[in-house]
Amino acid sequence: MPVVLVCDPIAEEGLTLLESGVEVVDVCACDREGLMDAIAQADALIVRSATEIDAGLIGAAPRLRVIARAGVGVDNIDLDAATRRGIAVVNTPTGNTIAAAEHTMAMMLALVRRIPSADAALRSGRWAKREAIGRQLYRNTLGIVGFGKIGRQVAGRALGFEMELLVADPYVPEERIRDHGAKPVELDELLRSSDVVTLHASLSDATYHMVGARELELMKPEALLINCARGALVDETALADALAAGRIAGAALDVFETEPEPHPRLLELGNVIVTPHVAASTEEAQALVAREAVEQVLEVLGGGRPRWPVNVPALTREEFSAIAPYLSLAERLGRIQAALLSGPAERAATYVHGPETEDYLRIINGHFLVGLLEPLADEPVNYVNAPVLAAERGLQVSRGTAADPRGYSRYVRTEVGDASSEVTVAGALLDRGEARIVEIAGCGLDLAPEHTVLLIWNGHPERPGFIGMVGQILGDSGINVLGIQVGRGTVNGCGLMAVCVRGGVDREVLQHIRGLEVTERVEAVGFDE
Repeated sequence: MPVVLVCDPIAEEGLTLLESGVEVVDVCACDREGLMDAIAQADALIVRSATEIDAGLIGAAPRLRVIARAGVGVDNIDLDAATRRGIAVVNTPTGNTIAAAEHTMAMMLALVRRIPSADAALRSGRWAKREAIGRQLYRNTLGIVGFGKIGRQVAGRALGFEMELLVADPYVPEERIRDHGAKPVELDELLRSSDVVTLHASLSDATYHMVGARELELMKPEALLINCARGALVDETALADALAAGRIAGAALDVFETEPEPHPRLLELGNVIVTPHVAASTEEAQALVAREAVEQVLEVLGGGRPRWPVNVPALTREEFSAIAPYLSLAERLGRIQAALLSGPAERAATYVHGPETEDYLRIINGHFLVGLLEPLADEPVNYVNAPVLAAERGLQVSRGTAADPRGYSRYVRTEVGDASSEVTVAGALLDRGEARIVEIAGCGLDLAPEHTVLLIWNGHPERPGFIGMVGQILGDSGINVLGIQVGRGTVNGCGLMAVCVRGGVDREVLQHIRGLEVTERVEAVGFDE
Protein backbone atom coordinates (compact mmCIF):
# COMPACT_ATOMS: atom_id res chain seq x y z
CA MET A 1 0.00 0.00 0.00
CA PRO A 2 1.47 3.40 -0.96
CA VAL A 3 2.51 5.67 1.93
CA VAL A 4 1.47 9.33 1.84
CA LEU A 5 3.08 11.76 4.27
CA VAL A 6 0.96 14.78 5.21
CA CYS A 7 3.63 17.30 6.20
CA ASP A 8 1.46 20.36 6.87
CA PRO A 9 -2.16 20.63 8.04
CA ILE A 10 -4.69 20.44 5.21
CA ALA A 11 -8.47 20.66 5.19
CA GLU A 12 -10.47 17.65 6.32
CA GLU A 13 -12.00 17.28 2.84
CA GLY A 14 -8.58 16.33 1.50
CA LEU A 15 -7.83 13.89 4.30
CA THR A 16 -11.14 12.13 3.70
CA LEU A 17 -10.15 11.39 0.09
CA LEU A 18 -7.00 9.66 1.35
CA GLU A 19 -8.82 7.19 3.58
CA SER A 20 -8.87 4.28 1.14
CA GLY A 21 -6.09 2.71 -0.87
CA VAL A 22 -3.14 4.43 0.79
CA GLU A 23 -1.49 4.57 4.20
CA VAL A 24 -1.60 8.11 5.59
CA VAL A 25 1.14 9.24 7.96
CA ASP A 26 0.71 12.59 9.73
CA VAL A 27 4.14 14.18 10.24
CA CYS A 28 2.93 17.75 10.81
CA ALA A 29 4.52 17.86 14.26
CA CYS A 30 7.85 16.33 13.18
CA ASP A 31 11.11 18.22 13.07
CA ARG A 32 13.54 17.72 10.19
CA GLU A 33 15.09 14.65 11.77
CA GLY A 34 11.70 13.01 12.23
CA LEU A 35 10.72 13.88 8.68
CA MET A 36 14.00 12.45 7.40
CA ASP A 37 13.20 9.13 9.09
CA ALA A 38 9.61 9.00 7.83
CA ILE A 39 10.33 10.05 4.26
CA ALA A 40 12.37 6.91 3.58
CA GLN A 41 9.12 4.94 3.22
CA ALA A 42 7.09 7.64 1.48
CA ASP A 43 5.56 7.33 -1.98
CA ALA A 44 4.00 10.79 -1.86
CA LEU A 45 4.21 14.03 0.13
CA ILE A 46 1.55 16.68 0.67
CA VAL A 47 2.84 20.05 1.85
CA ARG A 48 1.70 23.63 2.17
CA SER A 49 4.22 26.45 2.61
CA ALA A 50 5.66 25.64 6.04
CA THR A 51 7.64 22.49 5.26
CA GLU A 52 10.73 22.84 3.09
CA ILE A 53 11.45 19.84 0.89
CA ASP A 54 15.10 20.22 -0.01
CA ALA A 55 17.56 18.04 -1.90
CA GLY A 56 18.60 16.24 1.28
CA LEU A 57 15.08 15.07 2.04
CA ILE A 58 14.46 14.13 -1.58
CA GLY A 59 17.69 12.13 -1.59
CA ALA A 60 16.48 10.20 1.47
CA ALA A 61 13.22 9.14 -0.24
CA PRO A 62 13.93 6.28 -2.68
CA ARG A 63 10.22 5.50 -3.19
CA LEU A 64 8.99 9.07 -3.64
CA ARG A 65 6.93 9.61 -6.81
CA VAL A 66 4.99 12.82 -6.26
CA ILE A 67 5.14 15.96 -4.11
CA ALA A 68 1.84 17.86 -3.97
CA ARG A 69 1.69 21.49 -2.90
CA ALA A 70 -1.73 22.43 -1.50
CA GLY A 71 -1.46 25.94 -2.88
CA VAL A 72 0.29 27.73 -5.72
CA GLY A 73 3.87 28.61 -4.80
CA VAL A 74 6.52 25.89 -4.82
CA ASP A 75 9.46 27.91 -3.51
CA ASN A 76 9.74 25.49 -0.59
CA ILE A 77 10.39 22.52 -2.91
CA ASP A 78 13.71 21.84 -4.65
CA LEU A 79 12.36 21.40 -8.17
CA ASP A 80 15.74 20.57 -9.70
CA ALA A 81 16.37 17.76 -7.21
CA ALA A 82 12.87 16.40 -7.73
CA THR A 83 13.17 16.57 -11.51
CA ARG A 84 16.50 14.76 -11.55
CA ARG A 85 14.85 11.99 -9.54
CA GLY A 86 11.84 11.82 -11.84
CA ILE A 87 9.50 12.94 -9.05
CA ALA A 88 6.39 14.83 -10.17
CA VAL A 89 5.80 18.12 -8.36
CA VAL A 90 2.24 19.39 -8.60
CA ASN A 91 0.38 22.40 -7.27
CA THR A 92 -3.22 23.64 -7.16
CA PRO A 93 -3.40 26.87 -9.18
CA THR A 94 -7.19 27.23 -9.49
CA GLY A 95 -8.33 26.75 -5.91
CA ASN A 96 -7.86 30.34 -4.75
CA THR A 97 -9.31 32.21 -7.75
CA ILE A 98 -12.74 32.95 -6.26
CA ALA A 99 -11.29 33.70 -2.83
CA ALA A 100 -8.82 36.23 -4.24
CA ALA A 101 -11.51 37.92 -6.35
CA GLU A 102 -13.88 38.18 -3.39
CA HIS A 103 -11.13 39.57 -1.14
CA THR A 104 -10.41 42.19 -3.78
CA MET A 105 -14.06 43.27 -3.70
CA ALA A 106 -14.04 43.24 0.12
CA MET A 107 -10.99 45.50 0.19
CA MET A 108 -12.61 47.79 -2.36
CA LEU A 109 -15.83 48.12 -0.36
CA ALA A 110 -14.00 48.58 2.93
CA LEU A 111 -11.95 51.36 1.38
CA VAL A 112 -14.74 53.31 -0.33
CA ARG A 113 -17.07 53.02 2.71
CA ARG A 114 -14.27 53.69 5.26
CA ILE A 115 -15.33 50.67 7.29
CA PRO A 116 -12.11 50.09 9.30
CA SER A 117 -11.88 53.70 10.52
CA ALA A 118 -15.61 53.84 11.32
CA ASP A 119 -15.33 50.61 13.30
CA ALA A 120 -12.27 51.86 15.20
CA ALA A 121 -13.92 55.19 16.04
CA LEU A 122 -17.06 53.56 17.41
CA ARG A 123 -15.07 51.10 19.51
CA SER A 124 -13.14 54.03 21.00
CA GLY A 125 -16.38 55.76 22.03
CA ARG A 126 -16.76 58.22 19.14
CA TRP A 127 -19.92 58.39 17.01
CA ALA A 128 -17.95 59.55 13.93
CA LYS A 129 -20.84 59.55 11.50
CA ARG A 130 -19.70 62.55 9.48
CA GLU A 131 -16.12 61.23 9.20
CA ALA A 132 -17.46 57.90 7.93
CA ILE A 133 -19.21 59.30 4.87
CA GLY A 134 -18.01 57.15 1.99
CA ARG A 135 -18.49 56.72 -1.73
CA GLN A 136 -20.38 54.34 -3.98
CA LEU A 137 -18.99 51.88 -6.45
CA TYR A 138 -22.09 52.35 -8.61
CA ARG A 139 -21.15 53.92 -11.97
CA ASN A 140 -17.57 54.50 -10.84
CA THR A 141 -14.78 53.33 -13.14
CA LEU A 142 -12.73 50.29 -12.13
CA GLY A 143 -9.35 49.79 -13.79
CA ILE A 144 -8.18 46.16 -13.84
CA VAL A 145 -4.47 45.65 -14.54
CA GLY A 146 -3.96 42.04 -15.65
CA PHE A 147 -6.85 40.00 -17.05
CA GLY A 148 -6.14 36.40 -16.11
CA LYS A 149 -8.48 34.16 -14.10
CA ILE A 150 -8.65 36.44 -11.05
CA GLY A 151 -8.94 39.64 -13.06
CA ARG A 152 -11.85 38.18 -15.01
CA GLN A 153 -13.61 37.09 -11.81
CA VAL A 154 -13.21 40.60 -10.36
CA ALA A 155 -14.67 42.04 -13.56
CA GLY A 156 -17.78 39.87 -13.26
CA ARG A 157 -18.36 40.95 -9.68
CA ALA A 158 -17.76 44.62 -10.46
CA LEU A 159 -20.36 44.48 -13.22
CA GLY A 160 -22.82 43.46 -10.51
CA PHE A 161 -22.17 46.87 -8.94
CA GLU A 162 -22.75 48.46 -12.38
CA MET A 163 -19.20 49.77 -12.52
CA GLU A 164 -17.56 50.87 -15.75
CA LEU A 165 -14.62 48.57 -16.51
CA LEU A 166 -11.25 49.39 -18.07
CA VAL A 167 -8.64 46.65 -18.60
CA ALA A 168 -4.94 46.99 -19.31
CA ASP A 169 -3.35 43.75 -20.44
CA PRO A 170 -1.34 43.93 -23.69
CA TYR A 171 -1.30 40.17 -24.06
CA VAL A 172 -5.05 39.52 -24.01
CA PRO A 173 -6.91 40.14 -27.29
CA GLU A 174 -9.16 43.18 -27.21
CA GLU A 175 -12.20 41.15 -28.26
CA ARG A 176 -11.79 38.83 -25.29
CA ILE A 177 -11.68 41.84 -22.96
CA ARG A 178 -14.81 43.31 -24.58
CA ASP A 179 -16.54 39.92 -24.24
CA HIS A 180 -16.29 40.41 -20.46
CA GLY A 181 -17.96 43.82 -20.57
CA ALA A 182 -14.76 45.84 -20.32
CA LYS A 183 -12.91 48.33 -22.48
CA PRO A 184 -9.28 47.58 -23.40
CA VAL A 185 -6.93 50.51 -22.81
CA GLU A 186 -3.25 51.27 -22.27
CA LEU A 187 -2.02 51.37 -18.67
CA ASP A 188 -1.53 55.14 -18.60
CA GLU A 189 -5.08 55.77 -19.81
CA LEU A 190 -6.41 53.32 -17.22
CA LEU A 191 -4.57 55.12 -14.42
CA ARG A 192 -5.81 58.54 -15.54
CA SER A 193 -9.44 57.48 -15.94
CA SER A 194 -10.11 55.04 -13.09
CA ASP A 195 -11.72 55.78 -9.73
CA VAL A 196 -10.39 52.46 -8.41
CA VAL A 197 -7.36 50.58 -9.75
CA THR A 198 -6.89 46.90 -8.88
CA LEU A 199 -3.75 44.94 -9.74
CA HIS A 200 -3.86 41.32 -10.93
CA ALA A 201 -0.65 41.05 -12.95
CA SER A 202 2.07 38.48 -12.48
CA LEU A 203 5.44 39.58 -11.13
CA SER A 204 8.30 39.73 -13.62
CA ASP A 205 11.15 42.04 -14.55
CA ALA A 206 8.71 43.93 -16.74
CA THR A 207 6.07 44.38 -14.00
CA TYR A 208 8.36 44.99 -11.01
CA HIS A 209 7.31 48.36 -9.50
CA MET A 210 4.95 48.83 -12.44
CA VAL A 211 3.11 51.31 -10.20
CA GLY A 212 5.70 53.86 -9.09
CA ALA A 213 5.91 57.60 -8.60
CA ARG A 214 5.19 58.41 -12.28
CA GLU A 215 2.16 56.12 -12.42
CA LEU A 216 0.75 57.42 -9.13
CA GLU A 217 1.02 60.97 -10.47
CA LEU A 218 -1.26 59.95 -13.34
CA MET A 219 -4.06 58.81 -11.01
CA LYS A 220 -6.92 61.01 -9.89
CA PRO A 221 -6.54 62.63 -6.46
CA GLU A 222 -9.68 60.78 -5.35
CA ALA A 223 -8.55 57.44 -6.81
CA LEU A 224 -7.96 54.26 -4.79
CA LEU A 225 -5.40 51.49 -5.35
CA ILE A 226 -6.01 47.81 -4.54
CA ASN A 227 -3.22 45.20 -4.59
CA CYS A 228 -4.06 41.58 -3.82
CA ALA A 229 -1.61 40.17 -6.39
CA ARG A 230 2.13 40.60 -5.76
CA GLY A 231 3.67 43.12 -3.39
CA ALA A 232 6.54 44.12 -5.65
CA LEU A 233 4.16 45.35 -8.36
CA VAL A 234 4.04 48.57 -6.34
CA ASP A 235 6.89 50.85 -5.25
CA GLU A 236 5.84 51.05 -1.60
CA THR A 237 7.96 54.12 -0.84
CA ALA A 238 6.38 56.01 -3.74
CA LEU A 239 2.94 54.84 -2.63
CA ALA A 240 3.51 56.03 0.94
CA ASP A 241 4.65 59.42 -0.40
CA ALA A 242 1.58 59.73 -2.65
CA LEU A 243 -0.84 58.75 0.12
CA ALA A 244 0.75 61.09 2.66
CA ALA A 245 0.67 63.99 0.19
CA GLY A 246 -2.93 63.32 -0.85
CA ARG A 247 -1.98 62.62 -4.46
CA ILE A 248 -4.30 59.60 -4.26
CA ALA A 249 -7.06 59.05 -1.71
CA GLY A 250 -6.32 55.58 -0.38
CA ALA A 251 -4.95 52.09 -0.83
CA ALA A 252 -5.85 48.56 0.27
CA LEU A 253 -3.01 46.05 0.33
CA ASP A 254 -2.98 42.31 0.99
CA VAL A 255 0.57 41.74 -0.29
CA PHE A 256 3.87 43.45 0.38
CA GLU A 257 7.30 43.52 -1.14
CA THR A 258 8.89 42.20 2.07
CA GLU A 259 6.67 39.86 4.04
CA PRO A 260 5.84 39.65 6.89
CA GLU A 261 7.19 43.20 7.34
CA PRO A 262 5.16 45.79 5.39
CA HIS A 263 6.66 49.20 4.74
CA PRO A 264 6.34 50.92 8.15
CA ARG A 265 5.04 54.22 6.75
CA LEU A 266 2.09 52.44 5.14
CA LEU A 267 1.01 51.17 8.54
CA GLU A 268 1.04 54.71 9.95
CA LEU A 269 -1.36 56.16 7.37
CA GLY A 270 -5.08 56.36 8.06
CA ASN A 271 -6.03 56.02 4.40
CA VAL A 272 -4.48 52.55 4.06
CA ILE A 273 -6.14 49.19 4.74
CA VAL A 274 -3.84 46.19 5.16
CA THR A 275 -4.37 42.45 5.53
CA PRO A 276 -1.67 39.78 6.03
CA HIS A 277 -1.68 38.04 2.61
CA VAL A 278 -4.98 36.28 3.25
CA ALA A 279 -6.77 36.78 -0.08
CA ALA A 280 -6.70 33.01 -0.71
CA SER A 281 -7.42 32.06 2.90
CA THR A 282 -11.05 31.04 2.96
CA GLU A 283 -12.40 27.77 4.27
CA GLU A 284 -13.71 26.91 0.83
CA ALA A 285 -10.43 27.72 -0.92
CA GLN A 286 -8.41 25.69 1.56
CA ALA A 287 -10.81 22.77 1.15
CA LEU A 288 -10.53 22.99 -2.63
CA VAL A 289 -6.73 23.09 -2.73
CA ALA A 290 -6.61 20.15 -0.31
CA ARG A 291 -8.91 18.11 -2.55
CA GLU A 292 -7.00 19.06 -5.70
CA ALA A 293 -3.66 18.14 -4.09
CA VAL A 294 -4.94 14.77 -2.91
CA GLU A 295 -6.62 13.97 -6.24
CA GLN A 296 -3.36 14.54 -8.08
CA VAL A 297 -1.43 12.38 -5.61
CA LEU A 298 -3.90 9.56 -6.22
CA GLU A 299 -3.68 10.09 -10.00
CA VAL A 300 0.10 9.75 -9.99
CA LEU A 301 0.12 6.79 -7.59
CA GLY A 302 -2.46 5.14 -9.83
CA GLY A 303 -0.19 5.46 -12.88
CA GLY A 304 -1.86 8.49 -14.41
CA ARG A 305 -0.63 12.00 -15.22
CA PRO A 306 -1.43 14.91 -12.87
CA ARG A 307 -3.45 17.90 -13.97
CA TRP A 308 -1.03 20.60 -12.86
CA PRO A 309 2.57 19.38 -12.91
CA VAL A 310 5.12 22.07 -12.12
CA ASN A 311 8.25 20.31 -13.36
CA VAL A 312 8.92 18.01 -16.34
CA PRO A 313 6.18 15.81 -17.83
CA ALA A 314 5.82 12.19 -16.80
CA LEU A 315 8.10 10.38 -19.23
CA THR A 316 10.30 7.32 -18.95
CA ARG A 317 13.94 7.97 -18.18
CA GLU A 318 14.88 7.07 -21.77
CA GLU A 319 12.21 9.29 -23.30
CA PHE A 320 13.13 12.25 -21.14
CA SER A 321 16.82 11.81 -21.88
CA ALA A 322 16.08 11.90 -25.62
CA ILE A 323 13.82 14.96 -25.75
CA ALA A 324 14.95 17.05 -22.75
CA PRO A 325 17.26 19.27 -24.88
CA TYR A 326 14.35 20.04 -27.22
CA LEU A 327 12.12 21.00 -24.27
CA SER A 328 14.67 23.44 -22.86
CA LEU A 329 15.34 24.96 -26.29
CA ALA A 330 11.61 25.34 -27.03
CA GLU A 331 10.99 27.16 -23.74
CA ARG A 332 13.86 29.55 -24.42
CA LEU A 333 12.54 30.27 -27.90
CA GLY A 334 9.21 31.05 -26.28
CA ARG A 335 10.85 33.49 -23.87
CA ILE A 336 12.38 35.36 -26.80
CA GLN A 337 9.06 35.44 -28.62
CA ALA A 338 7.35 36.81 -25.48
CA ALA A 339 9.91 39.63 -25.31
CA LEU A 340 9.33 40.48 -28.97
CA LEU A 341 5.54 40.72 -28.73
CA SER A 342 4.17 44.18 -29.34
CA GLY A 343 0.53 43.22 -28.94
CA PRO A 344 -1.77 40.24 -28.42
CA ALA A 345 -0.55 37.16 -30.28
CA GLU A 346 -3.15 35.54 -32.52
CA ARG A 347 -1.25 32.44 -33.64
CA ALA A 348 1.79 30.44 -32.58
CA ALA A 349 3.43 27.53 -34.35
CA THR A 350 6.29 25.15 -33.54
CA TYR A 351 8.12 23.09 -36.15
CA VAL A 352 10.63 20.44 -35.09
CA HIS A 353 13.25 18.53 -37.02
CA GLY A 354 15.17 15.70 -35.38
CA PRO A 355 15.38 11.93 -35.01
CA GLU A 356 12.33 10.35 -33.37
CA THR A 357 10.72 13.65 -32.38
CA GLU A 358 7.36 13.23 -34.14
CA ASP A 359 5.83 11.41 -31.16
CA TYR A 360 6.74 14.30 -28.85
CA LEU A 361 5.61 17.32 -30.89
CA ARG A 362 2.78 18.04 -28.46
CA ILE A 363 5.12 18.04 -25.46
CA ILE A 364 7.75 20.17 -27.23
CA ASN A 365 5.05 22.59 -28.35
CA GLY A 366 3.70 22.69 -24.80
CA HIS A 367 7.09 23.73 -23.49
CA PHE A 368 7.32 26.43 -26.14
CA LEU A 369 3.95 27.74 -24.95
CA VAL A 370 5.23 27.71 -21.37
CA GLY A 371 8.12 29.97 -22.39
CA LEU A 372 5.79 32.21 -24.40
CA LEU A 373 3.04 32.56 -21.80
CA GLU A 374 4.86 32.38 -18.47
CA PRO A 375 6.19 35.96 -18.61
CA LEU A 376 2.71 37.18 -19.50
CA ALA A 377 0.40 35.17 -17.22
CA ASP A 378 -0.79 35.96 -13.68
CA GLU A 379 -0.94 32.28 -12.76
CA PRO A 380 1.37 29.27 -12.88
CA VAL A 381 1.99 27.95 -16.40
CA ASN A 382 3.07 24.40 -17.18
CA TYR A 383 3.10 22.04 -20.15
CA VAL A 384 -0.40 20.76 -19.30
CA ASN A 385 -2.24 24.04 -18.77
CA ALA A 386 -0.30 26.11 -21.33
CA PRO A 387 -2.56 24.99 -24.23
CA VAL A 388 -5.64 25.84 -22.15
CA LEU A 389 -4.29 29.30 -21.32
CA ALA A 390 -3.41 29.80 -24.98
CA ALA A 391 -6.98 28.91 -25.99
CA GLU A 392 -8.39 31.31 -23.37
CA ARG A 393 -6.31 34.08 -24.97
CA GLY A 394 -7.68 33.20 -28.40
CA LEU A 395 -4.29 31.94 -29.58
CA GLN A 396 -4.37 29.60 -32.59
CA VAL A 397 -1.69 26.97 -31.94
CA SER A 398 -0.19 24.59 -34.48
CA ARG A 399 2.80 22.26 -34.65
CA GLY A 400 4.53 20.09 -37.19
CA THR A 401 7.81 18.91 -38.62
CA ALA A 402 10.14 20.87 -40.89
CA ALA A 403 13.71 20.56 -42.08
CA ASP A 404 16.18 23.36 -41.43
CA PRO A 405 17.55 24.96 -44.60
CA ARG A 406 20.87 25.46 -42.83
CA GLY A 407 21.36 21.73 -42.43
CA TYR A 408 21.11 21.27 -38.66
CA SER A 409 20.10 17.73 -37.71
CA ARG A 410 18.15 18.88 -34.62
CA TYR A 411 16.24 22.10 -35.11
CA VAL A 412 13.20 23.96 -33.72
CA ARG A 413 11.52 26.86 -35.51
CA THR A 414 8.79 28.95 -33.88
CA GLU A 415 6.47 31.47 -35.45
CA VAL A 416 4.28 33.93 -33.56
CA GLY A 417 1.97 36.33 -35.34
CA ASP A 418 -0.45 39.13 -34.57
CA ALA A 419 -2.92 40.89 -36.83
CA SER A 420 -0.26 42.54 -38.96
CA SER A 421 3.04 40.65 -38.71
CA GLU A 422 4.76 37.38 -37.92
CA VAL A 423 8.08 36.80 -36.15
CA THR A 424 10.30 33.74 -36.56
CA VAL A 425 12.73 32.64 -33.85
CA ALA A 426 14.65 29.42 -34.43
CA GLY A 427 17.19 27.33 -32.56
CA ALA A 428 19.33 24.27 -33.03
CA LEU A 429 20.98 21.62 -30.89
CA LEU A 430 24.65 20.95 -31.46
CA ASP A 431 26.31 17.54 -31.28
CA ARG A 432 26.58 17.51 -27.48
CA GLY A 433 23.10 18.92 -26.96
CA GLU A 434 24.16 22.55 -26.51
CA ALA A 435 21.39 24.94 -27.52
CA ARG A 436 21.94 27.80 -29.94
CA ILE A 437 19.59 30.50 -31.20
CA VAL A 438 20.20 30.63 -34.95
CA GLU A 439 17.59 33.14 -36.11
CA ILE A 440 15.70 36.06 -34.57
CA ALA A 441 13.26 37.98 -36.76
CA GLY A 442 15.18 37.30 -39.95
CA CYS A 443 18.69 37.89 -38.56
CA GLY A 444 21.10 34.96 -38.41
CA LEU A 445 22.94 34.31 -35.13
CA ASP A 446 24.85 31.66 -33.23
CA LEU A 447 23.72 32.64 -29.73
CA ALA A 448 23.82 30.58 -26.53
CA PRO A 449 20.54 31.27 -24.65
CA GLU A 450 22.05 31.84 -21.21
CA HIS A 451 22.02 34.44 -18.43
CA THR A 452 20.41 37.68 -19.71
CA VAL A 453 20.53 38.64 -23.37
CA LEU A 454 19.92 42.17 -24.59
CA LEU A 455 18.53 42.27 -28.13
CA ILE A 456 19.37 45.67 -29.62
CA TRP A 457 18.29 46.79 -33.08
CA ASN A 458 20.55 49.38 -34.73
CA GLY A 459 18.80 51.61 -37.25
CA HIS A 460 22.08 52.68 -38.87
CA PRO A 461 24.32 49.59 -38.91
CA GLU A 462 26.72 51.27 -41.34
CA ARG A 463 27.81 53.80 -38.72
CA PRO A 464 30.80 52.72 -36.62
CA GLY A 465 31.04 52.84 -32.82
CA PHE A 466 27.66 51.40 -31.79
CA ILE A 467 29.16 48.40 -30.00
CA GLY A 468 31.47 50.70 -28.07
CA MET A 469 28.63 53.02 -27.02
CA VAL A 470 26.54 50.13 -25.69
CA GLY A 471 29.56 48.60 -23.98
CA GLN A 472 30.35 51.93 -22.32
CA ILE A 473 26.82 52.25 -20.94
CA LEU A 474 26.88 48.71 -19.54
CA GLY A 475 30.39 49.10 -18.14
CA ASP A 476 29.57 52.39 -16.44
CA SER A 477 26.58 50.65 -14.84
CA GLY A 478 28.74 47.85 -13.44
CA ILE A 479 27.21 45.20 -15.71
CA ASN A 480 29.46 42.31 -16.66
CA VAL A 481 29.33 41.67 -20.42
CA LEU A 482 29.90 38.00 -21.24
CA GLY A 483 29.73 38.29 -25.02
CA ILE A 484 28.54 40.38 -27.95
CA GLN A 485 27.26 39.08 -31.27
CA VAL A 486 26.21 41.00 -34.35
CA GLY A 487 23.55 39.30 -36.42
CA ARG A 488 24.18 38.33 -40.01
CA GLY A 489 22.38 40.62 -42.45
CA THR A 490 19.86 43.38 -41.90
CA VAL A 491 16.07 43.45 -41.88
CA ASN A 492 14.28 46.60 -43.06
CA GLY A 493 17.59 48.43 -42.81
CA CYS A 494 18.17 47.47 -39.17
CA GLY A 495 20.92 45.29 -37.76
CA LEU A 496 20.59 43.14 -34.65
CA MET A 497 23.14 42.95 -31.86
CA ALA A 498 22.85 40.42 -29.02
CA VAL A 499 24.69 41.22 -25.78
CA CYS A 500 24.93 38.52 -23.13
CA VAL A 501 25.32 39.88 -19.58
CA ARG A 502 25.40 38.38 -16.13
CA GLY A 503 22.44 39.22 -13.90
CA GLY A 504 19.57 41.56 -14.59
CA VAL A 505 19.58 44.96 -16.28
CA ASP A 506 17.80 47.90 -14.64
CA ARG A 507 15.10 49.75 -16.52
CA GLU A 508 17.19 52.93 -16.40
CA VAL A 509 20.06 51.20 -18.25
CA LEU A 510 17.69 49.94 -20.93
CA GLN A 511 16.28 53.43 -21.30
CA HIS A 512 19.80 54.83 -21.69
CA ILE A 513 20.49 52.41 -24.54
CA ARG A 514 17.11 53.19 -26.11
CA GLY A 515 18.08 56.85 -26.00
CA LEU A 516 21.03 56.41 -28.35
CA GLU A 517 20.39 58.08 -31.70
CA VAL A 518 20.72 54.91 -33.78
CA THR A 519 18.83 52.56 -31.45
CA GLU A 520 15.54 51.34 -32.88
CA ARG A 521 14.54 48.83 -30.20
CA VAL A 522 15.88 47.11 -27.08
CA GLU A 523 14.50 44.01 -25.36
CA ALA A 524 15.94 42.06 -22.42
CA VAL A 525 15.41 38.28 -22.20
CA GLY A 526 16.27 36.44 -19.00
CA PHE A 527 17.19 32.77 -19.30
CA ASP A 528 18.49 32.01 -15.78
CA GLU A 529 16.13 29.90 -13.72
